[in-house]
Amino acid sequence: MLNVQLLLTGNELMSGDIVDSNSAMIAQNLAEIGVAIKRKVTVSDEFSDLVSEIELMSQQADLLIINGGLGPTVDDLTAVALAEVAKLEIVQHPEALAHLTDWCEKRNFKLNEPNLKQTMLPNGCEVVPNAIGSAVGFKLNINQCDVYCTPGVPVELKLMLAEQIIPSVESQLPTVSHHHVSRYQVFGIGESSLQKLVDEQLPDWPEDIELGFRASMPILELKLTSKTALAKLNKAKWLDKIRALIGDHIVGEITDKPKSFGEHIQHLLRAQNKKITFAESCTGGMLASAMTRISGASEVFDASFVTYSNLMKQNIVNVSPQTLEKYGAVSKETVIEMAMGALDRTQANLVVSVSGVAGPTGGSDEKPVGTVWIAWGEKENLNTTCLYIPGNRYYFQHYVTAISLDLVRRMLINSNEIPKYLIERQKA
Repeated sequence: MLNVQLLLTGNELMSGDIVDSNSAMIAQNLAEIGVAIKRKVTVSDEFSDLVSEIELMSQQADLLIINGGLGPTVDDLTAVALAEVAKLEIVQHPEALAHLTDWCEKRNFKLNEPNLKQTMLPNGCEVVPNAIGSAVGFKLNINQCDVYCTPGVPVELKLMLAEQIIPSVESQLPTVSHHHVSRYQVFGIGESSLQKLVDEQLPDWPEDIELGFRASMPILELKLTSKTALAKLNKAKWLDKIRALIGDHIVGEITDKPKSFGEHIQHLLRAQNKKITFAESCTGGMLASAMTRISGASEVFDASFVTYSNLMKQNIVNVSPQTLEKYGAVSKETVIEMAMGALDRTQANLVVSVSGVAGPTGGSDEKPVGTVWIAWGEKENLNTTCLYIPGNRYYFQHYVTAISLDLVRRMLINSNEIPKYLIERQKA
């Protein structure tokens, strides 16, 4: 097994001004190829501390990943510290200079002295390309340890891991490996509930297939990791048992990177040659945003309507004043008329309309904060539900958006299941 260690650098990490998410990202990427981090250290932007840790860790590890300290400011010391340990000169690296020059030209930025600091690297090091940022990563072997220096910006690190570091590490692993990870997206059932179901319904779960979860909002990631040849062969059988437990709460398998709800809905709509529209009140355009942030949205989406006030509900999606007066904006009758109005104004086949009390003010005894009515479906087949989703405004809006999209997904796959959230969140 490779001895892999991780060194993070930065005063902001030490003070708590920045929360470390990069080490989790690195660990998760390595875990998917069967590699675990043996030791992790965080140090401040103190040159002597950085030098001593690089010296120590490079003597212990087969692979050392250093994260942070590649920027243009005086406290970005990774390159200089690495050169000090390796007893190498700092020189201007031609690949780093070419990358930075191109990066600045594309953005119409003027290349200045502080920027050029990012091109000064240990002599003889190998550049690790950075597809997004101005600073390249780099690799050097010290004390028979491969040292990778990576950027602290998470999106830059993510690409560098996927495109450069993980493939390189994987190439060093034994050719025959039984470690295999299958990943699935799950919505509408939490990790504790899912673990409880497995414990109760599948008490003979095999020890050589590890069940893991990565919680996120709104979709949970479920991982099945096999570590032996037999477990790899048996994993499909145990996945079938999971599917029998939670059915269409499984949104899909992750084959490359996790998909958003918008991507899942777009794929299904495109396959069925259908379009969707939205009439939103309490979600304020988040449903439309979930669709339009994905390239290709115009094939399945023409328009959406954010009708926040009662007047706009009347003027734009034809909700009648009498309906609003008698039943209120947060009602079954109103979301039905919002949905029909949106369909009448577009060429869409499917619609979702939502109206609720996001809070923290505006609730009543009959309709407390967290109440939401949702209508979804086609003109001839419109469904409605009233849910109670207590919590802060951010949580309410994001969860209502996710539920609304999941209800459409279930309709498009002809699911007959009643999702867990419709049972648990149904307002009496």
